[in-house]
Amino acid sequence: MRKAEGAAVPRQVYVLLLVACQCVCVLGCGPHYEYAMEEFCLARFRLDMLEMEQSHWCHWEETLEAYSELTNCTYLVALKMDCFWPNRLVDDFFIRVHRHYFYDCSLTGRTLKDPPNHILGPFIVVPVMVTLLMTALVVWRSKRSEGMV
Repeated sequence: MRKAEGAAVPRQVYVLLLVACQCVCVLGCGPHYEYAMEEFCLARFRLDMLEMEQSHWCHWEETLEAYSELTNCTYLVALKMDCFWPNRLVDDFFIRVHRHYFYDCSLTGRTLKDPPNHILGPFIVVPVMVTLLMTALVVWRSKRSEGMV
């Protein structure tokens, strides 16, 4: 019984040591890594987004190249600085980018708009007509069935 307890302690120590090493490595990528992402990656992305009209920011086909370059840049900066990628700092960085550039975009990446009237019209008219027809049929049937038993 004691032998099993003694074997479990080194595993726990190993896991804790591994987690501590990873935390120290990620924390070591703090301000310098954030500064590098801002100066090298975000600066280029800003220029790319300024070249395109703001109304096109939600069109994935048009922003794909700039966004891919931004992602690749953060990865390369992480490699050069011996940081893990992705990490919490990268996640926070991309959340800030999305809040600034893509805050008004739908989940599909396409801007939402109403369909044309020739498509929308039948979806409105048909149910209204069916409702009126069924109401008229019920009234007509109830008046006609007075003579029936």
